[in-house]
Amino acid sequence: MGSNKGNRYSFIKEALRLIQKDIGEVILISKIYETKSWGFQSDDFLNLCILIKSELIPTKLISKLKKIEEIIGRKRNNDKIEAREIDIDILFYSDKIVNQKDLIIPHQRLHLRNFVLYPLNDIAADFIHPILLKSVNELLKECEDYETPKDSLLSLS
Repeated sequence: MGSNKGNRYSFIKEALRLIQKDIGEVILISKIYETKSWGFQSDDFLNLCILIKSELIPTKLISKLKKIEEIIGRKRNNDKIEAREIDIDILFYSDKIVNQKDLIIPHQRLHLRNFVLYPLNDIAADFIHPILLKSVNELLKECEDYETPKDSLLSLS
């Protein structure tokens, strides 16, 4: 999850509250990292990863996550990548592989991005990517992304 528009920290806290209320139990929360925007010019992001326990199937889960993004204020513009109040992605869903028009799990670019791998490594270093068959920690060590996220020193606990 990430935010780079407005009160980033408050948007993340609200997203976590809504996830806990509407989706399932938040089991683990990574540190929050500050990173440059990736693929476009914008303010820096605050990024983190969470592990949740939910009974929702992947399609219902992504639908509820998009609704949470809308509640927090995100307006999607499919023509371009731009700053957003909140962005919530599904990186993994247990060891399931989903390949649908509007949903691909595991996230197809997670292994290319340090802003994803650093917080993911905090909570799931030993988790094996079901397609690449490497642990998150191995993916982090092999990642060629030149941007190293900074620990923001903000805490959600």
